[in-house]
Amino acid sequence: MALLKKKRIQKNELLTSLPDEWPVDLLPQIQKQVKASKCKVVVLDDDPTGTQTVHSIPVLTDWSVEALQVELSTDLPAFYILTNSRSFPLEVAQSINREIGGNLIEAARKANLSFVVVSRSDSTLRGHFPGEVDALAKALVQDFDGWIINPFFLEGGRYTIDDIHYVDEGGWLVPAAETEFARDSVFGYRSSNLCRWVEEKTGGRFSLDAVASISINDLREGGPGRVASILAELQGGCVCVVNAASYRDLEVFIAGLLDVEAYGKRFLYRTAASFVRIRSGLSPRPLLTAQDLELQDSGNGLIIVGSYVPRTTDQVQKLLEQPEISHAEVSVELLIDDKRRLIEIERVAAEADRALGHGKDVVIFTSRQRAAGRDAKRSLSIGQKISKGLIAILDKVTTKPRYILAKGGITSSDVATEGLKVKRAMVCGQIMPGVPVWKLGAESLLPGLAYIVFPGNVGDSQSLVEVVNKLKRIKKS
Repeated sequence: MALLKKKRIQKNELLTSLPDEWPVDLLPQIQKQVKASKCKVVVLDDDPTGTQTVHSIPVLTDWSVEALQVELSTDLPAFYILTNSRSFPLEVAQSINREIGGNLIEAARKANLSFVVVSRSDSTLRGHFPGEVDALAKALVQDFDGWIINPFFLEGGRYTIDDIHYVDEGGWLVPAAETEFARDSVFGYRSSNLCRWVEEKTGGRFSLDAVASISINDLREGGPGRVASILAELQGGCVCVVNAASYRDLEVFIAGLLDVEAYGKRFLYRTAASFVRIRSGLSPRPLLTAQDLELQDSGNGLIIVGSYVPRTTDQVQKLLEQPEISHAEVSVELLIDDKRRLIEIERVAAEADRALGHGKDVVIFTSRQRAAGRDAKRSLSIGQKISKGLIAILDKVTTKPRYILAKGGITSSDVATEGLKVKRAMVCGQIMPGVPVWKLGAESLLPGLAYIVFPGNVGDSQSLVEVVNKLKRIKKS
């Protein structure tokens, strides 16, 4: 703890010490560049939370050649493919990326259209890097000049300054390696400096000194021209980390990026969610209201929580303190026990059904102890088993909810694909910063339902309560 306090920095103090932002709003220019490129942005999302900055963009769980060809042919600037690869062992994640890469090549050939790919992953640096990016790069059979690493995510309080990636914790910027996220049993790491993190995660394949960097000074003092000059020198599949502390910084970087791409440079992007909105040329949209979601007049909310990170646990505890919330706790111990699993599933489903029928918003949540395996693969397997148990509970709930909110990446993916049978949904926008809302497609089990994807690592202790109350108020009016 002493080490954590020593390394953290007051956010306002650090941000105000930086040079002034680039003075020109570059989004209109970027929108023109994106349109002129006639190049679709395809986002491979390793869990559903990556849609947390965009709106009016589809997300697919079907990556057949036929589905991709249809999506490439629309007038929309981008679309997401939900791979959920973070929930699988590396070899499975690589296989998924190879399959999608090959299908994209075939679909683009048939549609006679071009695309660029974003490998969207966690803003706290958890994920299969470099493994799945390697697999994707090979499947796309392109000679990339470089990989762009940009985990900046304003809505979640993630900043990269002087190559150090920070997480905002109550107004303090904490180096990412000193946070709970770096202690992940599967994707843990030691380095907050992104150049050193690349060296660490690649086992030295890319050494610290070989990783290029675009600094805050490059962005704010040199502008798009400075960015373009740095990117123009990259070649041979090197890695470039991008600092950013604001959306204007992203605009500067992407304006320079688009300039050099127009002259033939090619990059593969490994980024967090904020990058996607700017690279797609999307204007920001105000936070969604309950009225925007057009919720049905009957029914109640169903909240499903699988995430175990401390931030989620705090949020669940605050939600349970609300007087009109009914809850059903799922025993993780029973859920991973093959002999007692079905009894626990049926018990929780019956409790949830009963509460929904009595006019209550219901939260189904896993017991808060974390079930970890002996190694990363075993831990992933246990996580999948717990998530599938939650889906089995959802399958047995017969009362139609007014909306569904899923908390956690693996949970929200499994609820969408396995529980609700979603093939294509539209991202409406965000109900709060970093929390996207989907409108489910006609093929799903609940067409038109508002589905809220709430990341485990977003918001403060009151955020889950705020979202539930925001949706409850329209019900009472």
